[in-house]
Amino acid sequence: MGTVCPSPLAVLVLLFICLEASVASSSGVPLYKNPSATVEARVQDLLQRMTLEEKVGQMMQIERSVANPSIIQKNFVGSIISGGGSVPKDRASPTDWMDMVDGFQKAALSTRLGIPLMYGIDAVHGHNNVYGATIFPHNIGLGCTRDPDLARRIGEATALEVRGTGIQYVFAPCIAVCRSPSWGRCYESYSEDPDLVRKMTQIIVGLQGKPSKAGVPFVAGQHNVAATAKHYVGDGGTYHGIDENNTLSSFKSLVNIHMVGYFDAIAKGVSTIMASYSSWNGKKMHGNRFLISHVLKKQLGFKGFVISDWQGIDRMLSPPNLNYTYSVETGVNAGLDMIMIPFDYVTFHDDMIALVKSGYISTQRVNDAVRRILRVKFSMGLFEHPFADRSLTGMVGAQEHRELAREAVRKSLVLLKNGKSKNDPILPLSKHASKILVAGSHANDIGRQCGGWTITWQGQAGNITPGTTVLDAIKSTVHSSTQVVYEESPDTSFAKGKGFDYAIVVVGEEPYAEMLGDNTNLTIPDGGIRTIQNVCSSVKCVVVLISGRPLIVEPYLPLMNAFVAAWLPGTEGKGITDVLFGDYQFEGKLSRTWFKSASQLPMTVGDKYYDPLFPFGFGLTAMAVEGNGATVFGSSLPLLSIFIYLVGQILL
Repeated sequence: MGTVCPSPLAVLVLLFICLEASVASSSGVPLYKNPSATVEARVQDLLQRMTLEEKVGQMMQIERSVANPSIIQKNFVGSIISGGGSVPKDRASPTDWMDMVDGFQKAALSTRLGIPLMYGIDAVHGHNNVYGATIFPHNIGLGCTRDPDLARRIGEATALEVRGTGIQYVFAPCIAVCRSPSWGRCYESYSEDPDLVRKMTQIIVGLQGKPSKAGVPFVAGQHNVAATAKHYVGDGGTYHGIDENNTLSSFKSLVNIHMVGYFDAIAKGVSTIMASYSSWNGKKMHGNRFLISHVLKKQLGFKGFVISDWQGIDRMLSPPNLNYTYSVETGVNAGLDMIMIPFDYVTFHDDMIALVKSGYISTQRVNDAVRRILRVKFSMGLFEHPFADRSLTGMVGAQEHRELAREAVRKSLVLLKNGKSKNDPILPLSKHASKILVAGSHANDIGRQCGGWTITWQGQAGNITPGTTVLDAIKSTVHSSTQVVYEESPDTSFAKGKGFDYAIVVVGEEPYAEMLGDNTNLTIPDGGIRTIQNVCSSVKCVVVLISGRPLIVEPYLPLMNAFVAAWLPGTEGKGITDVLFGDYQFEGKLSRTWFKSASQLPMTVGDKYYDPLFPFGFGLTAMAVEGNGATVFGSSLPLLSIFIYLVGQILL
């Protein structure tokens, strides 16, 4: 074989780095501590100073519940995570969070080289682990807004609230293309349509800031955070929507459907990408060297670091931890750079050291992983600003962020029915009614309104964080003379003959997240169905459905005077009353196909046999000026979708 010569450009870069190192050395300050030096020069300088143990430490991300200063110092830990519901204490304040994060950071900075750590947290619809934070609509609702600039502004607000707790790194956004609503994470997906998902990656610019150079990891400053595009790749296309299952597709389909969002995420300078639990054609993504190292890093030119999912290494074999050493070897050699362990850091550390010393994992692979991690840390200014900015505590739950969330709610609502005929619309509702009924399990419950990934991993019912319920919003919207009667579960006789002008019925799914949220029945819980039947058979009613996906509603539609899909709106219930009472128009259009029965699934727009209840892109608009009774019943539906919908109704 002939000698391989470096390109002239590579030689120039190397000479420039050496020149910088020489200047830094003469000043007595290590180059990596010089903020005026280039990122790549600082990375190279620090990397060559590190021992194997220090490098392995940078590749570890451990859970805050097992972390302490001694462990961080002894193992040179590079990153810490708060899992869902993992908090400093119950109802922790922003200052409590900052004190904890800064305490860990002080330990990291006291090590030989003083490499700061990154603290990561799920912030998938606002800073959702933190009591009192603004909770935005989940992504399925944001997809219905079709508003990339709104996504950007939500990213900016979320970044400020995250920084308001001293945290610098978020595991968001999820850019999965969910093809089956049976998947328990489907609400984390903006749409079944790859192009719509691609457009909503604008949230990355909000989280990180606008990059000066496309494709390079970038965080603009201390009001921004490092973002994570997840879960690479095909997580939304698993067989029958089963969580962590197998995506069966050609490479062309994988690229054209599930990889589209990653092209834009990388161009926007996303700092990290998280591997998916799922498999592609039987090959676990956490061990897929072709898709991680070749496609993502080489062909797409991703320069940030790839992080595993929670215990993703453990789950590469069945049962988990069947051969942990094999999983570490396979995952790291596939291209995983940072490992979300999160608990058994000792075993991972020891296995990594042994695998490198025995040659099963090369020094070059470790150096590549650490180089990528350090590149992100330098790019986000972590070495210059490792500690929390205490002036930002007021950003958590700030009023301007709640107003933004309220805007997002009203833009995400989709009006699917208004009136039992076009001549009999019920929306917008009158604020001057004499007596109204509010009913349903979700009318007065912040936890149900927010869904999963809120305060805890799976979420839970109850007033778990400050916010405005739908009932609260209704009471503050109607005239002071209007009598508002609330009944969570009315019986068949409750609404009869009581003089109600109309009823607002708010029902839906119980909170859930991955695994526990997988559901092939997709029906409204029985209590909700009974409430619809008991109320809507006696009085004119608007049904507001709180859910993370379309549910079977066809049998109950004839009972409803109006039907609104509100998805999982978050803490700001006034966004719902803004449109119900006509202060704003309905703007949302379905980001997902609304099926008639679960037997049709998976069914997505563009399928050969496409027979939905409401097609992708459907959304009515109700406009009125209250006081003169003038109401226009309209549609914002694209012409093709109108045609498909009308044909479907004729066939019915």
